[in-house]
Amino acid sequence: MKAEELYDLPDDNRIYELVAGCLISEPLPGIRHGAILIQVGHVLREYLERHPIGKVVGGDCGFLLARCPDTVRGPDVAFVSRERYEAADPTKMFPGAPDLAVEVRSPSDRTGAVRSKVADYLLSGTRLVWVLDPDTSGVTVYGPGIATLLAPRALGPDDTLDGGDVLAGFSTPVRRLFDLP
Repeated sequence: MKAEELYDLPDDNRIYELVAGCLISEPLPGIRHGAILIQVGHVLREYLERHPIGKVVGGDCGFLLARCPDTVRGPDVAFVSRERYEAADPTKMFPGAPDLAVEVRSPSDRTGAVRSKVADYLLSGTRLVWVLDPDTSGVTVYGPGIATLLAPRALGPDDTLDGGDVLAGFSTPVRRLFDLP
């Protein structure tokens, strides 16, 4: 399947991604998942109001990560620099990788599938990936380059997450991403 065909599929209450030309579907992830991704988007928007360096997007909008065969991934939340965002057509999938991809683990997620998503992001140029785990209220941080798949940084709810070179000056307690007291 080609990336453009992905957008012609009928709405059947499933989330679809395209991985090396193959259609992959997942069930809707549930209310806790949605609440966390909205909270992450809120925290990022607050930062971007003070530092207008780009846009935060969510809701599984598509990022075209590879062609021939096509790979289109939809992170739960993503950040794209202002220059890259303004150069793209906002009515279509984004032509490239997000600068930051955020995945919130769903009950149906398998570890291998999550690592595959992270690898796709990193191989296509994403500079920072956060994987949030609602069960542990923790975040696994992957930096630029595929080597970080072997040695990601794990943060717990009492740790502080920073934005590295992607979101200079950004930091927040991990617990805030999960809306914990």
